[in-house]
Amino acid sequence: MTYLLFHRVADAESARVRQRVVELGLKPRISFENVDSDGAEAFAAHGGGAVPALWDGTRLHRGTDAIFLALAAIMSAVEQER
Repeated sequence: MTYLLFHRVADAESARVRQRVVELGLKPRISFENVDSDGAEAFAAHGGGAVPALWDGTRLHRGTDAIFLALAAIMSAVEQER
């Protein structure tokens, strides 16, 4: 499954989330979608709102804390795959 991280380049919280995704080694599974360019349409289609936000295929997790919880669940699922 590919997840979508909706972000803004200049947004500090978006930067924190992008950094955490990379630290966890999840970048191959999570597509970074800039809401100010190529990701704008998809973000709107999934409910829009504030960034950062993570689409997991079912739900849009909004805000850093919610995304960090979702990332922990993704990491758990990745570990179970191994």
